[in-house]
Amino acid sequence: MLPVLFTLFGIPIQSYGVSKALAAVVAAWLLGRLFVRRGLNPDDAHTMTFAGTVWGFVGAKAYYVLEQLPNLTWHDLGSSGFTWYGGFLAGVAAVVVVARRRRLPLALVAGLAAAPLSVAYGIGRLGCLLAGDGTYGRPSTLPWAMAFPDGMVPTTVPVQPTQLYEALVAFALAGALWWLQERFQPVVVVVTYLVASGVARFLIEFARENITTPLGLTQPQLWSVVLAAAGVVLAARARLRDPHFATAMRNVPPSETSIRNTP
Repeated sequence: MLPVLFTLFGIPIQSYGVSKALAAVVAAWLLGRLFVRRGLNPDDAHTMTFAGTVWGFVGAKAYYVLEQLPNLTWHDLGSSGFTWYGGFLAGVAAVVVVARRRRLPLALVAGLAAAPLSVAYGIGRLGCLLAGDGTYGRPSTLPWAMAFPDGMVPTTVPVQPTQLYEALVAFALAGALWWLQERFQPVVVVVTYLVASGVARFLIEFARENITTPLGLTQPQLWSVVLAAAGVVLAARARLRDPHFATAMRNVPPSETSIRNTP
């Protein structure tokens, strides 16, 4: 645990903020590389990543603030307190707007962005772990349980490091998505991301301490169900349009792949 990485001119440089900045930089670099391989302008990838990051933070903060109502305090408006699904929705909306303005094929962009997004999420979760931001799991006696006495939200009781669970899943998923996007049509990559990330978060929530809704599930679990269901619906629609939508494209050059996937 290392909430403050170092001090620069008397200003504490926090691991939480550094991890989010690093996640955006790495995602932009990875997406730019993928754009080049598909014959697209990498500057468009960087613009989309910047827009998605900025509006993602806005959406994450807005969602978090709404969650705190009617007991909102000035502390809730500070530099901590962000909700992933609010950021995800706002970030996706920003990327769609940029893609439309640049006249980019949305299906291809979504397929290419899935792996970098998963990498960025994993980096961000590692930052949450280092910062001890309070997104812990339940108290545990497991050998790898951790205490965060000096965290942003301190606890001396060993808990499950759910941030680490999510980071490991995100990196593993990114590897699978990277493999898929080289071999299959973008819709297969997007469906895999939606279903896998939704199911993973749904299961990890059972190890976390979150308030349940009247449906007996936490808010993140409800959003996870929506995410996974969206993936299933997308797969069903794609199959109706093209029974061979999941056919591998192993022998298709990158330049031709971009043409085949342009709506």
